[in-house]
Amino acid sequence: MSFRFTQLELPGLVLIEETRRGDARGFFAETYRESAFNEAGFTQTFVQDNHARSTRGVLRGLHYQLPPRPQGKLVRVVQGEVYDVVVDIRKGSPGYGRWVGTRLSGDHGALLWVPPGFAHGYVVLSETVDLTYKVTAEFDPALDRGIRWDDPAVGVKWPDVEPILSPRDQALPLLSAADNPFVAG
Repeated sequence: MSFRFTQLELPGLVLIEETRRGDARGFFAETYRESAFNEAGFTQTFVQDNHARSTRGVLRGLHYQLPPRPQGKLVRVVQGEVYDVVVDIRKGSPGYGRWVGTRLSGDHGALLWVPPGFAHGYVVLSETVDLTYKVTAEFDPALDRGIRWDDPAVGVKWPDVEPILSPRDQALPLLSAADNPFVAG
């Protein structure tokens, strides 16, 4: 089986499409193969897998984790659909403060690679969603940070959904005031 790797508008952000083999019974797909990812230039080691289930309108994000354990994320929707957003927060980057949004669905089967130095979030478009992601560093609540989903300086164009936010996500700072040591390298 193979994968197709497509570089998105922000350097380092990659959409990865799996190959599905299907028939009347359903389909089979590899969602990760270390050798294929290594051949495409991915040498990350994943140390934790996460699974989130949410309902329509839930917006999670925009989150990132600080050094010394920044997280790269390999995001995949198993069931349902989300509008996934990534914001470049690397100071000095030509993409600083810019965002990319893409729909991810269990029907399509694409994965999204979000490297360290990017804030990540999504809003649920289907009745429910099951979203999984592999990370390159274990979660550390002391290093967990984020920026506001509706920061006007970033200007994310979210789908027309009334978002349901956690109290934490409602209180996140604007990018300009965020605890953010990331610098373009």
